Amino acid sequence: MAGVDAHIVVVGAGPTGLLLAGDLAAAGVRTTLVERRPRRISNLSRAFAVHARALEQLDARELADPIVARGQVIQDLRLLNRFSLDLSVLPSRFPQVVAVPQYEVERVLLERAGAEGVMFAYDTELESLDQDDDGVRLRVTGPDGARTVRADYVAGCDGHHSAVRGLVGLPFPGQAVIRSMVLADVRLAEPPSDVLTVAVRDESFCFLAPFGDGYHRVIGWRYGRDVPEDTPLDLDEVRETMRAAFATDFGMIDARWTSRFHSDERQAPHYRVGRVFVAGDAAHVHSPAGGQGMNTGLQDAANLSWKLAQVVSGQVTGEAAEALLDSYESERHPVGTMVLRASGALVRAARGKGVVARLLGGLIVGVIGNLPPARLRAMGMISGVGIRYGRPRGAHRLVGRRAPDLPLVREESGGTTRLYEALRSGGFVIVRGADDAAAGADTAPIDPPAGSQYAKWAAGAVEVRRADGEATTVLVRPDGYIAWAA
Repeated sequence: MAGVDAHIVVVGAGPTGLLLAGDLAAAGVRTTLVERRPRRISNLSRAFAVHARALEQLDARELADPIVARGQVIQDLRLLNRFSLDLSVLPSRFPQVVAVPQYEVERVLLERAGAEGVMFAYDTELESLDQDDDGVRLRVTGPDGARTVRADYVAGCDGHHSAVRGLVGLPFPGQAVIRSMVLADVRLAEPPSDVLTVAVRDESFCFLAPFGDGYHRVIGWRYGRDVPEDTPLDLDEVRETMRAAFATDFGMIDARWTSRFHSDERQAPHYRVGRVFVAGDAAHVHSPAGGQGMNTGLQDAANLSWKLAQVVSGQVTGEAAEALLDSYESERHPVGTMVLRASGALVRAARGKGVVARLLGGLIVGVIGNLPPARLRAMGMISGVGIRYGRPRGAHRLVGRRAPDLPLVREESGGTTRLYEALRSGGFVIVRGADDAAAGADTAPIDPPAGSQYAKWAAGAVEVRRADGEATTVLVRPDGYIAWAA
């Protein structure tokens, strides 16, 4: 398109925007990332945990190992002082949660985005946005003054107070669930065992997670403690909050960072308005209990990036292109709703006074703690490995499910690999079942129907073969979900 400065403009250089921009640039899409902050990595901790599914997505980009190395691996999630979830049973290469500051995740994603050729516009504010059938025109103001940028599509990854969301008229309905929560990174003289610990006691709530560098993240709240967010937070108040929930402050020594915040539950009714998309905190915000915010945003980006790349490159056109872009909202909006509801459950248990908190906490413990299927579903939801997308009528039962990290044999070389290494190509992967002889069949390997979009994707896919003896052939999308199976 004449006059286009970038195929895609991504607004917001947090984890969601950095992953999305890096993916697009890696796919050969001309991408500009606009960020109102100066170019620097903030050392203030916000998000603090990376769960199994997000680690799998990062593994498909060869980024998981550096992030794991920067954090604390945790396999035991302790809830409500009463029971634990053993994450080691998760069906993933990463049966764990990694406690790691958000700035370390951003550091790794920023390095990758820069290496892939993303064009950065720091210290730059988005002022206006207009779109038509041919593209989007953005007015931005940066160090060199105001200018107009033209793009095919825009992705708003600019957080809770998203300028992109506001400029396209998307509401952000919801409410502040709890005000005056305390947030701190502290050192403890007598730390608990290395588990993510959530405590609810009468009229208080506290979440504690180790970073692996001697500091722990504390998120807490006490009933009746409602002060303005700009009220200074001292170490004594953090201690009191921990004691109220845990009956101990674990010998708290000092804090490298403290803050107050309120916990909102909000979600945009749509994730797409024409040529403009929202993702991450620009699309949904919720309680930090469970540490799912950054993880959900990363998975939003993984879902959207390959779809935009397919359309911008012309590999998908016309009505099929519109349907593909629409599928971002139809797949990710229900996930955002689920996370929003689930992450608020413990906070609501804490908000109820006395008997209400105990009854709700007891119900959660009774259902999840004593029923193995419920416990597995809870772990699948928290970790993200249990999330699946809708299956079209008549499609194979595997379609829409997350693809596990299958052991593979490369067709061209006979060497061994695994699925998430094969996904590092950035494209589709067709995983063929056992060969004809092993399967005892006289027919050629099954392929997607000729002329279908699946056949087009399969034609350019990396070819691998299962090494687990199973006969099922699957076509895996770039985001690690199954598009077709037979």
